Amino acid sequence: MSDKKPSGQIDIQLKEEVAQGTYSNLAVITHSSSEFVVDFVRVMPGVPKADVKSRIILTPEHAKRLLLALQDNIHKFESMHGPIKNVEENNGPQGPVIPMNFGPTGQA
Repeated sequence: MSDKKPSGQIDIQLKEEVAQGTYSNLAVITHSSSEFVVDFVRVMPGVPKADVKSRIILTPEHAKRLLLALQDNIHKFESMHGPIKNVEENNGPQGPVIPMNFGPTGQA
């Protein structure tokens, strides 16, 4: 039996420490002309400071692919579990909702 993968298939490895995941309840998105930067943050109630837990840098093309993949997965989730309720603009579970897109920064 051969261990060869079909052409174009990627062997993705998931290390144990990464598989545990990192909880985030806020994403701060900025972009330049060449990349999108997504900072994942964990905000705790009553704590005025929060650290970035993970930063992902994407090309514009990959950012759009991510958007489409999220839209597809949200549609599938809602088909099975019902609509995801929207958090009201200024009354989120941790207090005021911070906009997730601060627009172009010119830096990455």
